[in-house]
Amino acid sequence: MPFHPAPALVVNEADRPVLNAIVRAPTSEQRAVIRARIVLASADGTAIARIAADLGVAIMTVKLWRRRYAESGLAGLADERRSGRPPTYSRAERDRVIALTLEPPPEGVTHWSVRGLANRLEMSETTVWRVWQSANLKPHRTETFKFSTDPDLEAKMRDVVGLYLAPPERAIVLSLDEKTQIQALDRTAPMLPLKPGQVERHTHDYKRNGTTCLFAALEVATGVVTAQTRARHTAADFLAFLREIEHAYPEGEHMSCSTT
Repeated sequence: MPFHPAPALVVNEADRPVLNAIVRAPTSEQRAVIRARIVLASADGTAIARIAADLGVAIMTVKLWRRRYAESGLAGLADERRSGRPPTYSRAERDRVIALTLEPPPEGVTHWSVRGLANRLEMSETTVWRVWQSANLKPHRTETFKFSTDPDLEAKMRDVVGLYLAPPERAIVLSLDEKTQIQALDRTAPMLPLKPGQVERHTHDYKRNGTTCLFAALEVATGVVTAQTRARHTAADFLAFLREIEHAYPEGEHMSCSTT
């Protein structure tokens, strides 16, 4: 079907970089991307029906955002205030919730919860949750990060993967993991605190502050656990534990080990 041309939408040159940034940003909401694409395509003189077909939206949707931009510029691409009951909390109460959320939680608590913050501020849990939603705060989430500087990292990764894919004949392959949550630990770098739109972040590696070390090996097939406790966690302690495992499985000719 023919697409009848439409008058080109006049777009401010200062708005073009902003619209292009919205389209390219991986964190942009889909509805914001569609509106920006409509405006950019309209500025190029693309027919309204063609824009609708390319973006999979209705023709009236294209006309709506053309008109909204022509009337109000970039501000016209934002959602209008919806009808309904106004918020039951004031701006000051909202600021109190956000300010306290960004502070460290009470001693003995890992992070703020809706219930804990509501009790602290004597607000309803629904109000706290709505403020968190509006400010994009997620105290329950934590992300870890680490960039390895080991020049042999790629080779080591190949060795570990190859060991799982093709273990030596008559070998016992053990996968080791440390249960760091039950030890007295501290991160190797300062924590990056929570802020609106960004969850709390810390490095995935850590340093120990002294605790009894439990070494345990689980035989998946039978559920048998070979365990040993030691005061330290040195290479010699770990080697002694591996020897104990070796004695527990004398039928194996080789024992291969990988850590995760």
